[in-house]
Amino acid sequence: MRQKLKLKRQPTRRRRRQSAWIAFDGEKADCECRVEDVSQAGAKITGIAAEVGSQFAISLVPRAPKRPCEVVWRRGNTLGIRFLG
Repeated sequence: MRQKLKLKRQPTRRRRRQSAWIAFDGEKADCECRVEDVSQAGAKITGIAAEVGSQFAISLVPRAPKRPCEVVWRRGNTLGIRFLG
């Protein structure tokens, strides 16, 4: 029998190098960070000075609605995040 080979395509990442704003625990206070690259599924962000929990919300455009996300990996002050919902 012939087996079908499934190729898992990774979302295309685009280099951004732009500011973004995060909110912790639903608070209105924003913390600025930097988006290094982004895809439909998630992003890599840097410049997080505060201790970040496993979930928060991020806005890639000033005053835009924040998108809920979760931390997938951490390396120093660089985080890999996945967008939720």
